[in-house]
Amino acid sequence: MTNNALTPLADFTEYPVETMVQRSEDFYQQIKRRHSVRQFSNRPVDKRIIENCIRSAGTAPSGANHQPWHFVAISDPDVKKEVREKAEIEERQFYAGRAGEEWLNALKPLGTDDQKPFLETAPWLIAIFAQSTGGIEAGDNRKNYYVRESVGIATGILIDALHNAGLATLTHTPKPMKFLNEICKRDASEKPYILMVVGYPSEDATIPVHATRKKSLQDISTFL
Repeated sequence: MTNNALTPLADFTEYPVETMVQRSEDFYQQIKRRHSVRQFSNRPVDKRIIENCIRSAGTAPSGANHQPWHFVAISDPDVKKEVREKAEIEERQFYAGRAGEEWLNALKPLGTDDQKPFLETAPWLIAIFAQSTGGIEAGDNRKNYYVRESVGIATGILIDALHNAGLATLTHTPKPMKFLNEICKRDASEKPYILMVVGYPSEDATIPVHATRKKSLQDISTFL
């Protein structure tokens, strides 16, 4: 097959307009129930669910189709404990002032602090890495393009897939996150992008009222 070979678009499904409207409304009603959760149950989650959701994330569009991402799914309690310990070291420095007053003030309505027990409690952590090189073939060292944009889209699809499966998530971003390279045995050239916390919410889980405030369609869009 040549590099510019084409194949027919055979799996696109078109719906009647009214069906499309309904499907778009149904999706909105489902996705608006997605919330970032910080209190997780330790109930196990079947590995097959995580695998399918990562497969879904892997369908994301990417620069030159290089797919510049790697997902490390962590369920081992000892590894999760190590992640928590090293993440909290960074978080203590962050909340002690490294973040700056403006950032810390912005976080106050969410009630977050440097304690991250969910990193051990939740059954799964998914460390997402962005790859600056790699290409589409194993062992390829070509430059990747639009890396952050591509990994961001894949992460969004992963969040949607996990929510659709019936799981709660939290996007956790301790800074810096280079400790994840060592724990996850990833090359130093890969950049930790997000640490996704995944599982069922605990029975007493809450969400900040501040987090329920979403901008209106008028505030986030313009139609020309």
